Amino acid sequence: MSEQSVDISVLAPAYNERECLAELCRALDETLAKLGRSYEIIIVDDGSTDDSLAILRGLKGRIRALRVLVMSKRSGQTAAMEAGFLASRGKYVVTIDADLQNDPADIPAMIELLDADKADMVTGHRHKRQDNWLRKFSTRVANGVRNWLLHETIADSACSLKAYKGEIIPKLKLFDGLHRFLPTIVKMNGFRVLEIPVNHRPRTRGKAKYGMWNRVFRALRAAFAVRWMQRHALVYEVKELNAEDST
Repeated sequence: MSEQSVDISVLAPAYNERECLAELCRALDETLAKLGRSYEIIIVDDGSTDDSLAILRGLKGRIRALRVLVMSKRSGQTAAMEAGFLASRGKYVVTIDADLQNDPADIPAMIELLDADKADMVTGHRHKRQDNWLRKFSTRVANGVRNWLLHETIADSACSLKAYKGEIIPKLKLFDGLHRFLPTIVKMNGFRVLEIPVNHRPRTRGKAKYGMWNRVFRALRAAFAVRWMQRHALVYEVKELNAEDST
């Protein structure tokens, strides 16, 4: 694939997801091919210690649209996501989990909303979570705390399935842990966010990377950082005088 831009970039950070990668890449390739538009699939390997990288090398030989970024060491989901953002060449950029719980079949509807200029970002709401009660409870608590602290209404901020207009990506400066707050960060930059229900599937392979500590306590710490950003955001209008404005 040349260095020219494409219509759609789909990126997935991945850490030790060897059991999921082949199916994920095939499903994304099949879904995107049906749209009849140019696309790329970016997998960001976040320092995996299993044989994920070997599997990705093999997949590159079979899936023309696949690009693989390799972090030099495990740096976390936010860093892997930002690396994917910076490497993406799409008019639209979609993020998705590598664990197969997000459904690639939801991507076309998100792209359609961006095409229609309904929003600058479309974020998924996993309205029928296919997780155990503890994960559901911890996510519900984390979302409630986020919305209360940030005066937000996003029902599922941590859902990884999101679609963006590529033009807004350079405006989104991330810090560790802030990937959970991207809808709020997008709004802070003056862009429109639309939340829609998306499918959610049970995890049948691999192991979950987040537990109660990651979902509630670390998220709470990050929420205070975002709240600080909200309160100190620069909001202003400026105009340059033209020649006709001179006296």
